[in-house]
Amino acid sequence: MGNKTQKVPILFLLNFLALVFRTNAGGDTVIYWGQNETEGSLTETCNSGLYNIVNIAFLARFGGGRKPEINLAGHCDPASNGCKFLSTDIKNCQKRGIKVILSIGGGEPGYSLSSAGDATNVADFIWNNFLGGESRRRPLGDAVLDGVDFDIEVGGGEAFYAVLARRLSRHSRGGGRKVYLTAAPQCPFPDEHQNGALSTGLFDFVWVQFYNNDCQFDSGDPSKFQNSWKQWVSSIKARKIYLGLPASPSAAGSGFVPTQTVIREVLPFVKRSRKYGGVMLWDRSADKQTGFSRTIKGSV
Repeated sequence: MGNKTQKVPILFLLNFLALVFRTNAGGDTVIYWGQNETEGSLTETCNSGLYNIVNIAFLARFGGGRKPEINLAGHCDPASNGCKFLSTDIKNCQKRGIKVILSIGGGEPGYSLSSAGDATNVADFIWNNFLGGESRRRPLGDAVLDGVDFDIEVGGGEAFYAVLARRLSRHSRGGGRKVYLTAAPQCPFPDEHQNGALSTGLFDFVWVQFYNNDCQFDSGDPSKFQNSWKQWVSSIKARKIYLGLPASPSAAGSGFVPTQTVIREVLPFVKRSRKYGGVMLWDRSADKQTGFSRTIKGSV
């Protein structure tokens, strides 16, 4: 009898620890697709089994009286309705349980917001043309994307991105289907272009770009990176915070971290946070060349 009474709490403790380990260990891998035709098709990207979330990049033109326009590099020509075939690819990804999100902005000029009304109009366009609304001219066909990613790296109307986020969130509540809001801020805190939007508390996932900045990881002195990560996870009201990295040395000006260093030195630190969500990589083309995501897959 004495042995039996001891086994129960031990088994309970082992099961509890196993549950905690599984909960903390499992993160997503997020990839950006759309800016290099050498990366292959969206279907191939999703069928690789490497990614949980794919950001289609970018809706690169919007606001300030501009006609909104998606730019998918050499993949297709939206001006001639040549990107509608991607609807099949998007649905294939979603059937595999992969979220497909429209990324707006990017690193090139061509977008800004001039007023609250402008932000509202852009949000309505995105809702009707890519999400759960209705439009005859949906650039990616009739597929309904899972959300919107804010990759705002160019100045102009920063104060109005909060309006854009609130409007999209309002559409989500009325549309019967969850619309995920995500963002890709630079690691210096607060992000100069997205702080207002992120302060709304409406964002589900935030993948912080820890590259091209002095808060990127440095094996010789990881303190700047660690302090930046701590600030993001403690200051931003989001469900999950992700580690954003370039997938190859050529994918960013600086900040590439070799995979074994990521596994041994970076992931053990960031995974201590309950808000850790996984790893975001720029981009699919670079990842195909290096096999970065495949190498770190078991550690994310």
